[in-house]
Amino acid sequence: MASSTPARQWPAYAAIWRWHFYAGLFCIPFVLWLATTGSTYLFKPQVEALIDRPYANVATAGPRATAAEQVTAAVRAVPGSVLHRYQLPDTPTEAVQIIVGQGGVETRVYIHPQTLAVLKQVREDDRLMRVVFRLHGELLAGDVGSYVVELAASWAIVMILSGLFLWWPRGRGIAGVLYPRLSRGKRGFWRDIHAVTGFWVSFMALFLLLSGLPWAKSWGGYLKVVRSVVEDRPARQDWTTSRADETLARAAADAGTRAMLGAHAEHGGMTMAHAPMSYAPLDRLVATVRPLELAAPVLIAPPTAMGAPWTAKSDAADRPRRTDLTLDGATGGILTRRDFNQRRLIDRLVGYGIAAHEGALFGWLNQLLNLLTALGLVLLSVSGVAMWWRRRPEGRLGAPPDPLPRPAAYSFAALVTALGLLLPLFGASLLAVLAIDRYALRRASGMRRWLGLRAANSGPLRRTGV
Repeated sequence: MASSTPARQWPAYAAIWRWHFYAGLFCIPFVLWLATTGSTYLFKPQVEALIDRPYANVATAGPRATAAEQVTAAVRAVPGSVLHRYQLPDTPTEAVQIIVGQGGVETRVYIHPQTLAVLKQVREDDRLMRVVFRLHGELLAGDVGSYVVELAASWAIVMILSGLFLWWPRGRGIAGVLYPRLSRGKRGFWRDIHAVTGFWVSFMALFLLLSGLPWAKSWGGYLKVVRSVVEDRPARQDWTTSRADETLARAAADAGTRAMLGAHAEHGGMTMAHAPMSYAPLDRLVATVRPLELAAPVLIAPPTAMGAPWTAKSDAADRPRRTDLTLDGATGGILTRRDFNQRRLIDRLVGYGIAAHEGALFGWLNQLLNLLTALGLVLLSVSGVAMWWRRRPEGRLGAPPDPLPRPAAYSFAALVTALGLLLPLFGASLLAVLAIDRYALRRASGMRRWLGLRAANSGPLRRTGV
């Protein structure tokens, strides 16, 4: 029924309500997906420790094989492979994990530190939490999936910002604003649950959405290009923007390592036998790196170019604890050391953001905070669907009424415009939506009625009560 109450005076309330509705319509399935997969990935340390438990106490008292012998056993277990990274064992009793590779394909081999028996082999991309990571960031669909997730995250930002605009009390008390009123019937209950939950999770949800963008194929690549221009050199960063980029980096490192196998390997396009590569320097390097007590896991990698040094790095999930070393294979000495606080400001900011995003920055409290945010987003999505289901009119989508083009919320429009410039993929999708609304739907009267849009060249629809 039409409401006899005066229209709200707050600028463009109905317009922003529509933005919120359509953004939610697109985002909710992805929000549920990202909340579920993200919550699972939060507990990566615990899950991987559980998976590796059978290999945590395999060594007994007695002599151990050298690191070089362990690597040789791992390379032999995967024919045609070369060493990519040696992971320094956390304890003397656990199996040694060695990552070997063939081009862009890497295999993690678990070696008994004494007998050199191969205890387990698993491809890096097939490890459970690696699969969850790809489900979360690219829907297991490569670059296309990354673009879709980035679009969903960008529109989720609009959904949250418009929701905060709608939540703003505007003279009301705190009931239904900071806590739900539980005696208003089902309709009022779902409205309060949605509004109050949205407020309490919005700020952390915005942080998680923004801190995840450096991984995205489009925005992460955009950031890398901007950095390369500003810094006047190719940007180097310790996070990847897609699985394809990661595979290319692996393949390049693999090719460089293989080039070290012999000066005449594959000379003239002819496949020749490779000279065996010596892993003897690894024992000297392990003796140098272990006393430094870098944050685990610590990975030691061979040279990838003629004259290049060996490298060692902490690959800790808590990125501010990471350290990078270059090492002299002949002497075992440290050539350079670069701690996290020596990185460029943008790298430190992204590092803190990623660590917090993954729940690694401040221990279990970080995991709990992120988990509560994810559960809040699930509740927000469910309550939004419940409100729409109860209010939708028969034969229509149930979008809020199409408002007059004025008055406009210029600050909100400016904010969305700024987001479109800062997030180019979102900006392109925004222009596409506006073009479809203005041109493609102008003559589709049936579709416009179903969407709740005003017919072309018609007056405004009467507003219904909210």
